[in-house]
Parts: sequence; C-alpha cells; structure tokens
Amino acid sequence: MPTINESASKIITRARRNTLGDLLNRTTNRYPDKQAFIFRDRQVSYRTLNELVNQTANGLINDGIKQGDRLAILSKNSLDFVISMFAIARIGAVFIPINYMLKNKDITYILGHAEVSGLLTSEEYVDRLEEAIEASSIKNPARYLLESDKSTGSWKSLKDLQASESKEEVEADISDDDLAHVLYTSGTESNPKGVMLSHKSLISEYVSCIIDGKMSEKDVLVHALPLYHSAQLHVFLGPSIYLGASGIILDQASPTTIMNAITKFGASQLFAPPTVWIAILRDPNFDTYELSSLKKCYYGAAIMPREILKELSRRLPNALFWNFYGQTEVAPLATALQPEDQLRKLGSAGRPTLNVETKIVDDKDQEVARGEIGEIVHQTPHAMIGYLNDPEKTKEAFKNGWFHSGDLGIMDEEGYITIVDRKKDIINTGGVNVASREIEEIIYQLEEVSEVAVIGLPDDYWIEAITAIVVLKDNQTLSAAEITHYCQEELSKYKAPKHVFFTETLPKNPSGKVLKKDLRDMYSKQ
Repeated sequence: MPTINESASKIITRARRNTLGDLLNRTTNRYPDKQAFIFRDRQVSYRTLNELVNQTANGLINDGIKQGDRLAILSKNSLDFVISMFAIARIGAVFIPINYMLKNKDITYILGHAEVSGLLTSEEYVDRLEEAIEASSIKNPARYLLESDKSTGSWKSLKDLQASESKEEVEADISDDDLAHVLYTSGTESNPKGVMLSHKSLISEYVSCIIDGKMSEKDVLVHALPLYHSAQLHVFLGPSIYLGASGIILDQASPTTIMNAITKFGASQLFAPPTVWIAILRDPNFDTYELSSLKKCYYGAAIMPREILKELSRRLPNALFWNFYGQTEVAPLATALQPEDQLRKLGSAGRPTLNVETKIVDDKDQEVARGEIGEIVHQTPHAMIGYLNDPEKTKEAFKNGWFHSGDLGIMDEEGYITIVDRKKDIINTGGVNVASREIEEIIYQLEEVSEVAVIGLPDDYWIEAITAIVVLKDNQTLSAAEITHYCQEELSKYKAPKHVFFTETLPKNPSGKVLKKDLRDMYSKQ
C-alpha cells in the first residue's frame, strides 16, 4: 500500500470526516430555513440552531474548555440541552448526560469517575450539583446554566456565554473514532458503568435507525422521554437532525402533555416505552385529542404486552408501530420489528438492523440452534469503544469479538429474535428456570389488568417464588385467587404465581422501565 505523508493524511482525514458537528453542518446547508425545534416559546431554524452551536463552542473555547475535556449535563429536556451537545461535539470535547433522577451519591461518583472539567445544568439542579461537586474529587469545574436569561453566582448562563461570540464554525482536529459521549448505565451493580461512544458509533447507529425506522425529513417528532437516555437522544433526536426533520421538545412525558403536543403541532412521530403508551391509552380524555397526524409510533426499553399493542392499533388506526430493541452499549439500537410484522411476529424484537449482525450463543459462546434459548450477542460499528476506566468489564463484554448483551433470546427460522428475559430476571423456581415475561403476557390478557410485573422472591422451598405485582384499571376488581387460577389454566402449573400483590403504581425509571430490583426489595420484606 502506498504511503501518505502525515500532512497529506491530515488533509484527507479532514475531507472524509463524519462527526456530530459535521452532521449538523450538512443538514443546515440543506435546510437552513426549516424549523429545527420548538421548545416552550423558543423556535429555531436549522440556520439559527447552527449559529447558536457555533457561538456556544467559541464561548467554551474562550472559557478554557479544550478538546478531550469532559463536560457533564444534568437537566430535563430543553433546547439548550441540544445546543450544548452539538457545541461540545464541535470542539472535540466529550458530552456526559446524567440521569437527573439519580441520588446525589451516584451523581458524585459519576463526576469523579469521569473527571469532568465542566458542568451544565438548569436552575432547579444547581444546589444538587454544588453538593455533588463538594463531595467529589473534581476541582473547580466550569459551570454553565441552561435556559436562563442571566448568570447566577459561579454559574454562567448559556446566553451570556454566547453573547458577542462568533457564529463562525470552530475548526478542531477531530476524527470519527474520537470519543464523543459517555453515557452511564443504571445497571444492577454497585456503581454505574460509563459507556464510551465515538462519533462513528453514533452515526453508524443513526443510519440504522433511519433505514429500519423508515424515518424522513418530513417527520415532526415529539421528544418527550428524557434526552439523557440513549433511546430518545440517539434513536430519535440524533437521526432526526441528521435528516433535517422538525422536533417538539417536551420537558415532561405526561400523557396530557404528549397528546397536547401531537394535537397542536400535528406531530407524526412518537417514541415511548410500553408503560407510557399504556398511560396514554388509560388517560380518560384520550378520545378527545386529535391524534390522526400520528403515523409512526415506536416502542422499546421493555416488551410491549400483546393486548396493549392490539388496543393501540385499534385506537390509533392511522399509525404504524415499530419495536426497537437494544442497549446503551450499542448506541443503543440493535434490532427492529417492522409494522408489517407486528401481529405476525407479535412479541418479537425483530431482526438485526442495517449495521448489526446478531446471533444467539450458549455459555461457551457457541451459536445455538434456531429456536433454542441463549445469550444475544452482536458485532456492529454501533458498539461502544469500551467502558470508561474499566478494561476488565470491557474485555468481558467483548469476549470472543462479540458484544454480549446479557439478554436471553431465541432466534426463529426467519431470523426474528424474541427476548426471553434479562439473565437477572429469569426466575429459578423449584430448580426450573422460568421467564417472568411469559407470565406477564398471560396476566395482561385479563381485561381488568392495567400493568403487571412478575418477579422471583426468595423462598425456602421454591428457591424463588413466582410473584405477580398487579395494577388494576380504574373501577375494576380482581382477586389474587382469580389471577392464580387463570395462570394455572393457561400455563404449566409450576409457572403460576405463588404470591399476588396489588398496588396503585409500579416503580419506574424516567425511561419507563419497571424497576424490578426495587420491587424485589419492597416485597421480599412482606
């Protein structure tokens, strides 16, 4: 292969570069005057968005932020959140979104573990962050205030940072494989893990989202779920900017707020986990909203109960549905179930997306036969470049050259994958492994049931006793005995719940996942 001198190599690398900052530039060139986002009373075109990103990037540089520095953001959804993300990418720094529902000890851990040199937040979280800074090992980080007209104390507002700064693009020496984001997983371990995603990881994943999600520049999206989470941020917001679609940013995901936004702006696209879709369906005013513009509906983060999917299809007849499955470590999309397969392959997570190869393996990493249960593993350019400061867990995750998801699944003869359960959610009852999801699907068939989560509780006889935690629909009654009897009729008797508890709500994280660990902690004491 002919050699290229270092100077020429840099020029060629720059010409071929494809980073998050480049992505926004290209969209701005295509659609400068098109509406990019609406957030509360703020509306920006792609031209204005790009100018604000450049002003922010120049302001950060003049404040001493350098390429490779790590900046954490703790905030609900906002326009400044998006501006900050692209400004940080444009100067080659690293963006670290933090879950605002975390306890302060977890925030403190992340700040120290990531060695952040800058922080961005909204006014409501200033005190919490100051406490975390004080308790952490970081020293005097730069502080920036989002969605504020004025600076406060040591916190400089983004508006003041942008003032008088150039709208010209920053030119930084960035490559596609450079670290762009670190997203911390909630996980089940004592400390969260920092998932490192490069520009290449993210943009490869955006392409898969666009192709397999049939996304278009004509879409009008409602961004309702938290942007700190990889699903809303990298399956929907990132790809929508890549395409030049328009977005409505919401800072809460209540059914009323979401349906108001769809009705007011004629939104065509919405992502929500099953728990939020269920809440929308159960809203007493559902039928009073004008939701006919909604054409593309996506769910993920958990399995959609069959009966809920059927009800959604009936009550939103203009909408097509996709199931997206994956995890943060693959940026996060891995497989997709297309609209035409929703009923034919009900309950499936679909097939691997454009840039993903997937197989099912046993404990020795040997591929299992079609129809057999094993761990889901992937090879994909979406994949993280490792866990921050954790080479051992990185090596374990990429054992034998495949990323190991920790999910158990089955692949059928057509290549469709069904998620059986997380390894940690398999219930060992009487020495036999049972998938909690199988029991949940049966209980969801009872029309009185609004939500259900099935867990295993420690038991001297059964090892783990199958336990159902049930939320009933308003004004409905159902006994524990009736639920157990129905499960015994529909399943092998050993799979029927040994205990049934009723509750008004299930604990969930902000992305809508039911917190089964919390349920196990709560009900093991009863």
